[in-house]
Amino acid sequence: MKECVKNNVCELRKKLGVTQEVLAEKMQVSRQTIIAIEKGNYTPSVLLAIKVAGFFETPVEEIFKISYEE
Repeated sequence: MKECVKNNVCELRKKLGVTQEVLAEKMQVSRQTIIAIEKGNYTPSVLLAIKVAGFFETPVEEIFKISYEE
């Protein structure tokens, strides 16, 4: 079984009406990093995950969850 991290960053971002570019600026990363996180192709560092959670005022564990795939 393979562990991976799923997230709902895209849904939260759209709910707030924030673009990927604006979120990237606030997180001090590239837009490509935000795209990769939203697609599940990149697991952010703890620091970045905490910054994202702070931006959305949502606990980290509600944004990023461990998923198991076979």
